[in-house]
Amino acid sequence: MLIHRRITTRAPLETVFEYLADFTSTNEWDPGTVTTTRVSGDGGLGTVYANVSRFLGRETQLRYVVEDYVPNSRISLRGENSTVVAHDTISVVPETGGWTQVDYQADFSFKGLAKFAAPFLRPAFQRLGDEAAVGLHRALDRLPA
Repeated sequence: MLIHRRITTRAPLETVFEYLADFTSTNEWDPGTVTTTRVSGDGGLGTVYANVSRFLGRETQLRYVVEDYVPNSRISLRGENSTVVAHDTISVVPETGGWTQVDYQADFSFKGLAKFAAPFLRPAFQRLGDEAAVGLHRALDRLPA
């Protein structure tokens, strides 16, 4: 199941990337996140984050690892628990007039019995993606220009 959202902000690209590359920022903009903490690493390749999320009234824990890191361009993380593997990619590119474009993509693959429930969860995941885009836009607009 793929969720993709694109937003633009007036905040400078470097500031946006620095903010989003620290995955603990999900505490501020992702409505599904209860808490994200850095377990190890400096934010670059191999950094590990512990995430607790709430979805459809239930809490779940995921362990995220940074798998790709291109400064001021892209960060990709892989999150996993017993029922899901999540691949999150955040890319930033400059836009004309000093704007910054942010592409956020989350690709979820379900394991075990959760595979059978996945088609029924699509509307809830799409709603979560919409809410995350709103939260992300608000958080980025608070960054210094």
